[in-house]
Order: sequence, then structure tokens, then C-alpha cells
Amino acid sequence: MPTKADFRVGLVQMRCSEDPADNVKRALSHVKTAAKKGAEIVCLPELFRTQYFCQREDTSLFDLAEPIPGPTSQAFSKLAKKLGVAVVVSLFERRAPGVNHNTAVIIGPDGGTRGIYRKMHIPDDPAYYEKYYFVPGDLGFKVFDVGAAKVGTLVCWDQWYPEGARLTAMRGAEVLFYPTAIGWHPREKAEVGASQADAWRTIQRSHAIANGIWVCAVNRVGFEGAADAGLEFWGGSFVCDPFGVVVAEAGRTDEEVLVVRCDRARMEDVRRNWPFFRDRRIDAFGDITKRWIDGAVVGENVGGNGGENVGGNEG
Repeated sequence: MPTKADFRVGLVQMRCSEDPADNVKRALSHVKTAAKKGAEIVCLPELFRTQYFCQREDTSLFDLAEPIPGPTSQAFSKLAKKLGVAVVVSLFERRAPGVNHNTAVIIGPDGGTRGIYRKMHIPDDPAYYEKYYFVPGDLGFKVFDVGAAKVGTLVCWDQWYPEGARLTAMRGAEVLFYPTAIGWHPREKAEVGASQADAWRTIQRSHAIANGIWVCAVNRVGFEGAADAGLEFWGGSFVCDPFGVVVAEAGRTDEEVLVVRCDRARMEDVRRNWPFFRDRRIDAFGDITKRWIDGAVVGENVGGNGGENVGGNEG
């Protein structure tokens, strides 16, 4: 069990070329840089091995998937052992023919795999056609002890859902990593780009505040895809403390390696003074597992009963 007063995280913000071997080589180099700066746990961006292929639906792109363990995870296992650091590696997992996942592999400082997390929430939006490629995760929300800290890992689209962050924190995570690939559609950037990036930053800061936990968002940079219809990945990788204070943040366009000290005393202080876990009304949250609560508005006129509330006995 971690006993040190602090731990150090490394965030690798990188651009991704059309050459998977080059991307892996540069990612390995970035992990080395983070380790030299003192990082004990290093996180790479979502699906860094390739450019973001989910911009289109193409059966040939399933050839990019690889098993776990496989060439990429084994390369990082070897490096993790050599450097004595833990690494979060985001991969296109080939589980079986026709069954593929968007998966984070958590590798310990001894080079051993602590476990995997399969992305739970799978988007299907213009240029983010992930439902075509990925089966939703079936392992639930997990926490991994990598020695330096207890790590929770969710992936990109998961970052918009408070339930995932809450359940991961409740399992004892001290830091929550979000490997990410998010960017602007060029035609939308001028009108809504600033608000989109602000919403992305705000929702993850809110997970830190609501759960009293360190949060690390790790994005890529660069333009990928067709000139008039591709994606401009907006970078902005950041670390925020358990009260949502951003303590380090990368720029929008360049590759960067951030290394940040995370103080366990900060978690204790925030949770003592903002005791959200103490005050949660767990007896009243049963309906959270429903898709929607129909007819639950008090005073709603249902079925022409003169305004009588008939929606209060929902199963």
C-alpha cells in the first residue's frame, strides 16, 4: 500500500504520424523524458500508436488492432521495468475476431501488467465513429495499485460521465487518468471551439472536486484527416488537484511532457473540509441505474386526471 507523502505523475502530450512504428518509438522516448524528470506514473494519449482512425468507417482499419499482451504493450513493459516507472498505455485491443476494445493497459514499475481497463462509453458522432470499431467495456470501473499510487483509468468519452469517476474514486483511486483524443471540427472552431474546450476542462475539474481526487487529462495535438473535414486535436493536457485547481497545463499545439507532484495531504485536507463522501444520500440514489425516470415530475398532469400527481409510484 502506498505510504509516501506524495507521488509524481507524467503526462505525455504528443502528435501522431501515419507511421505506427514512429509513434511508438517517440512515445517510448517521451516516457523516458518523463522518468528523467522524476515521474513515477506516466500516461500516454488515447490510441497514440496511430492517427485517430475512427474518423471514418473502414473494415481494413481493423488490421490496426493488436492483442494484449502484444508488441506495443510488451515494448512498454520492457521500458517500464528498465526505468522503474508505471505506464498507462492506450491501445486498440484485438480480443477475438470481430471483438475489439479501446483499452488502457496499466503496467507496473516491475514491467508486469497490473490489469486493463476497457473503455465503457463509446461515442458515435461525426468523425468519432467509435461504435463501428469498439465493443463497450465489460470489466467495470477499476483501480490499480502501481506502487507509487492507486490509479484509476478511464478513457476519453468516459470523461463526460460523473458516475464513472465516482465509482473509481470509491474504489480507492488517488489519481484518475483520462487518456484522450479530442479536437475541433475545423468548420465549428470559430463559433464553438472555445466553449467546447472549456466544457472539456470544466467537466474533468468537476470530477476532481466532487471526489477529492487528483485528475490528469492527457490529449494529443496536431491536425489529422482530410484538409476540409479532419480534426484539429486541441492538446491542453492538464493536472488538477483534489479541489479542481489546475496546477499544470500544456499548450494547444506542441508536444509536451508534464511532470507534477501530487500531495496526498491535499486529498486529506480537501475531503475533511468538503466532506462530500460523508454527506452522500446513498439511500436515495437507487434510480441512478435507470436510463430515464418517466412521469416523475411532481404535479405533472398525466392521463387527464385534472392535475392529479399519478407518477409517484414508479417501479
